[in-house]
Amino acid sequence: MLLLAIDTSGKPGSIALARAEERFANSDGVALIETVPLSGGAFSAQLVPQIAALLSSHGFTRHDIGAFAVVSGPGSFTGLRIGLAAVKALAEALGKPIAAVSLLEVCVFASGAKGRIMSALDAGRSDVYVGEYEVPAKAGQLPRERILTRSEFLDQASAWSVVTPDAALSAAASEAGLKVSTLPPISAAAIAHLGWRKIESGETVTADQLEANYIRRTDAEMLERIGS
Repeated sequence: MLLLAIDTSGKPGSIALARAEERFANSDGVALIETVPLSGGAFSAQLVPQIAALLSSHGFTRHDIGAFAVVSGPGSFTGLRIGLAAVKALAEALGKPIAAVSLLEVCVFASGAKGRIMSALDAGRSDVYVGEYEVPAKAGQLPRERILTRSEFLDQASAWSVVTPDAALSAAASEAGLKVSTLPPISAAAIAHLGWRKIESGETVTADQLEANYIRRTDAEMLERIGS
């Protein structure tokens, strides 16, 4: 199966093309063909032409795509909307499944860490997106994703192993005495690997069901923060 993965959640973005098949021993079944970077601030102009060029350069057309993997959040509101809109349009036209992938979960997956893992991403304005995961997951246990202030993150992460691709967050966590692993930048290649795992396990959505996961504060939290 030809898998197209897209990440437009941050300032830089990327798309990846991969071959995916049933997993075998010592392999997750994903063979990366190529990853192409996208420049921040111009996703709307770049994304569709870059997808077409990537497919064409390897002798494919959009009709060869068997499934999609896309970051659904958290991240830039505008960036996420552009990536999700492109995948919605392609998946609906082709009738193909979509794996909606959390960038926080990708961080945990890419780290290879086990146990109680907290992934962290810069949310701007001294806020941090965090995801709390148990690896391997226990039956019936769902991950928790939320937004915290920097100080809340440092206070609440003490019982977790922190993973992050953000050097500043990693340094702050380390200075606070937390156990932290700094990841290389996350690209669409990692999205493809986790996306295929979700596709294999049936965790897919249709174009109509695909939605962004912005991880916003609740109204009560916003009012409390304004009043403090």
